[in-house]
Amino acid sequence: MEIKILKDEKNELDIELSSLTIAEILRVYLNKEGAKVAAWKREHPTKNPILHIEADNAKTLVKKAIKAIEKEVDTAVDEFKKLK
Repeated sequence: MEIKILKDEKNELDIELSSLTIAEILRVYLNKEGAKVAAWKREHPTKNPILHIEADNAKTLVKKAIKAIEKEVDTAVDEFKKLK
C-alpha cells in the first residue's frame, strides 16, 4: 500500500492512501481515539483518497489508531482459529 504525506503539522495531517478501505477504517478508529476531525475525501473515483486528521498530536494519534486496529485484527484471528 502506498502512503504519501501531503501535509505534516503538529495538529494537522493530510495523508494520501492507495486504499479507500484503509482510509475508512483509519477514519473510524481515529474518531474513536479522540481526533477532533478525521475525514477522507477524493476528488474523483479514479483518484486516491486523502485522509485529513486534526488532533492535538496527529501523528501520535495515527500510530495509536493503527495499534488498536492491529490488536483487534489479532483478536479476530485468534477467535477464528478457536472455531476449528
